[in-house]
Amino acid sequence: MGAAYLLFLLASLGCMVLLDQRLRLFFWHDAGRAAAVLITGVLFFLAWDLAGIGLGIFYRGQTDIMLGITLAPELPLEEVVFLTFLSYLVMNLFLMFRRGFEQLHSRRSAQVEERS
Repeated sequence: MGAAYLLFLLASLGCMVLLDQRLRLFFWHDAGRAAAVLITGVLFFLAWDLAGIGLGIFYRGQTDIMLGITLAPELPLEEVVFLTFLSYLVMNLFLMFRRGFEQLHSRRSAQVEERS
């Protein structure tokens, strides 16, 4: 039971990879840029977490579904996987919405040209 949360996060991350591959959103569109953005995002949120831990704002909750492995005081292994999932999810959503708005704009532009 101790690895349930980590396994759930990894499964969710795997789903993000499949969505990315299917729609060619992030890594399957430009792997180099995607890696830079993802790493930057995860490092930003890790710095945020470490600052919060250092100020005594954030602390590790104790549950039975976590492994109990910490990478730093009050920073569980699962947090890094969660931040990776969160960053990947946001980029996939951003690129999906941007693609949708671009398609909508193209359709409306085509309709305006037809009317002219």
